[in-house]
Amino acid sequence: MAANFDPVTQAQILDQIHESVITMDLAGYITGWNKGAEQLFGYSSAEAIGRHILFLYADPEAEDDSESFHDTFLEHGGRELEVRRRRKSGEIFWASLQLSLMRDASGQPCGLIGYLSDITARIEAEKSMRLQARIFENSEESILITDVDRHILSVNPAFSKITGYQSSEVIGQSQEFLRSDKHPTRFYDDIWEHVERVGNWQGEIWSRRKNGEVFPAWGSISLVRNRDGQISHFFSMFTDITERKRAEERIHYLAYYDDLTGLPNRSLLNKLVDQALVEARRNRLHGAVLFVDLNRFKPINDTLGHDIGDRLLKQVAERLREAVRTEDVVARLGGDEFVIGLFDITRREHAAVVAQKLLAALDTPFWVDEHELKAGAAIGISIYPRDGFDTETLLRMADIAMYRAKQSGQDGYAFYSHEMNRRALDRLKIESGLRRGIERNELFLHYQPKVDIASGRIVGAEALVRWNHPERGLVSPGEFIPVAEESGLIVRLSAWVLDAALRQAHDWHAAGCAPLKVAVNLSARDFSPGLAARVQALLTSHGVPPSWLELEITEGMLTHGNREVITLMDEVAALGVSLSLDDFGTGYSSLSYLKRFPIDTLKIDRSFVTGIPDDSNDCAIAGAIVSMAQRLGHRVIAEGVETAEQLAFLKSLGCQEMQGYYFSAPVPPEEFTVMLKEGKTLG
Repeated sequence: MAANFDPVTQAQILDQIHESVITMDLAGYITGWNKGAEQLFGYSSAEAIGRHILFLYADPEAEDDSESFHDTFLEHGGRELEVRRRRKSGEIFWASLQLSLMRDASGQPCGLIGYLSDITARIEAEKSMRLQARIFENSEESILITDVDRHILSVNPAFSKITGYQSSEVIGQSQEFLRSDKHPTRFYDDIWEHVERVGNWQGEIWSRRKNGEVFPAWGSISLVRNRDGQISHFFSMFTDITERKRAEERIHYLAYYDDLTGLPNRSLLNKLVDQALVEARRNRLHGAVLFVDLNRFKPINDTLGHDIGDRLLKQVAERLREAVRTEDVVARLGGDEFVIGLFDITRREHAAVVAQKLLAALDTPFWVDEHELKAGAAIGISIYPRDGFDTETLLRMADIAMYRAKQSGQDGYAFYSHEMNRRALDRLKIESGLRRGIERNELFLHYQPKVDIASGRIVGAEALVRWNHPERGLVSPGEFIPVAEESGLIVRLSAWVLDAALRQAHDWHAAGCAPLKVAVNLSARDFSPGLAARVQALLTSHGVPPSWLELEITEGMLTHGNREVITLMDEVAALGVSLSLDDFGTGYSSLSYLKRFPIDTLKIDRSFVTGIPDDSNDCAIAGAIVSMAQRLGHRVIAEGVETAEQLAFLKSLGCQEMQGYYFSAPVPPEEFTVMLKEGKTLG
C-alpha cells in the first residue's frame, strides 16, 4: 500500500471501515486508530496513537518484545493470525489479525496495517465442540444419539464396550433392540411420554447386551429442539450398574444376614417378627418364639477348633431350616444361639410339636470330616400374646425359658408359662403313651349302631377307638386323638382301627349275622399315595367285600382338597368302598365340592341335631341338608339323636339313617353282636 494520503485524510478513510483497523510504523508504534478499534478495545484514538502495539497484548512479555516486533511482522506480513488481546477493561479476548505492509512511493516498507475482528465466540464454540467430542469419545458412560424417530445416529465407544454392539451394527436402527423383558411395554411408553412432556427423564432401567444378557443400568434421556422449537434429536446416556447393585446387595446381606450360615441375623429377625406379629394380631392367631441354644457346642469348638465349629453351625442351620415350614423364620443371633419364629399357628401347643421336631432333627449325629459330633439343644418357648406383645419381650421370655430347659442338663424344651409347661408335658406323656399303647394292644373298639329310620333295623356300625391306659385307665378320645393328629401317629392309629374293624366285620358274618357296613374315620394324613392299595390289601386279608366298608372323612378335607386328594378318593371309590362326609355343615367348604368328590352319604353333625325340634335355626339347617342331599342323590344320616322328638322331626324331613343314644351308646363288639342276633330295632 502506498502512503499517498496525509494523516487527516487517512484517519477519515479508516473511520469509514467498520472493522477494527490499526496502522503502525515499522517499530510497532501506533500511527492510526479507527472507530472500529475504539469499539473493539475501548481506547480512544488519543489514548492509543503513539503507544507501542504491545500494550494491547494479553501477555506482552510472553508473546513478544519491541526488538523482535519488526522481524515478526515482516515474517508474517499478509497472513491471518489468531491472537489474544486485552481491552481497556482488562478483558482478554481472541481476535483474528490480518497484517499487511505499507510502502512509500519508492516501494520501501514504511509501516504496517492490521485488521482485527473479535472471534472469541467462535473460538469458544470450537473449544466446546472439541471438548464435547473428547467427552463423547472418552466417556465411561454409554452415549447414544437418535433422530426424532429414535433411529440411532451415533454411539460412543463406551456404548460398544457395555452392550457389545459395534457402531456399524446399530447406526440407523431403532434403539428398541436394547429393551429387556424386565419391563412391560407401558413402562417404556411412560418414559417417552415424560421426555416429550418435561424434556428429560432419568432412572433405573434394565437393558440387554448383544449376547442376550440382561443388566441393570442408570439411564437418562433428553430431547434437543431446533430453532423452530421442534424436537430434532434425542440424547441418551446410561451406565452399567451391575457392580453397584451387587455391592448394594452385599451391603444389605451383611446388614441383615449371618455371613456364616446365611440365616437372618438379629436385625432382620426383629423386622420379620414385627411384621409377623402384625399379621397375627389381624388374624387373631397365636405366635411363638423358640430360642435354641446348642448344649455341647463349646467343648467341640474349644477342642477341635473354630473351623470345625463353624462347619458344625452350618449343618445345624440347615437342619433347623429343613425342620420347619417355609413361612417360619429361622435366624442366628450369634455363637450357637438360634431363634425360630412361628406366627400362623392356631393352637399354642403347636409350638411344642415344632420344638420336638427341632430336637429330633438335631438328635442325629453330625459328621464334620472324620468327626462324629453330637450337638443337642435346649429350647425356650414364649407365646404371643400370652407372654408378650412385641419382639423384644418375646425374645427375652424365650431366653429365660431356654435357661430353664438347660437346667435339666439334657436336651429338651420349656415354655415360659408354667401352665404351658405342664400342658406340654402332659401332651408328651400322651404321645409317648399312645405310641406304646398301639404296640402293646392297649387299644380296643366300641361300635355305635347306625339305624335305618324307615325299617328301624341296624344297617351299620361306626367303629370308635378307645384306649385303656395301664395307669390312668380309660383316656378320652378327645384327649388323645388331637395329639395323634398333630404328632403323625394318626396314620398308625387309623391303620390299626381299619384292621380291627374289618376283622370284626368278618367275625360277625362268620357268626351268622347279616352283612352290614362298618364305618371307619380317616384323617387327612391318611390320604397319601397307595391308600387304595392298602385298603384293598386289608379287605382281601380279612375276606371282607368292599361293600361292607364305609370310610368317613371330615368336611375340612374338602376345603383343602386338591387333585391328588380327588384322585385318591376316586381310587378308593372304584374299589366299591363307600365314602361318607362326617360333621357336615361345620366347615367352610363350598357346596360345589359335593359335585367333585365321590361322596355317598352326608352326616348331619350332632351340633345341629341337639336343638331339634325347638330351635328353628337347627331345624332349618337340618332341613336344608336333607333337601340338598336328596337332590344330589346322597343318603343322609343324623348323629347324636337322643330323643323321640328329634327322631320324629328327622323322619319327617326324609332323613334315612340315625345314630345316637336314643337307640344305643357305643358298645363293645360282644354287646353289638347280641343286638344283631336279637334283631334290635327302633321301638
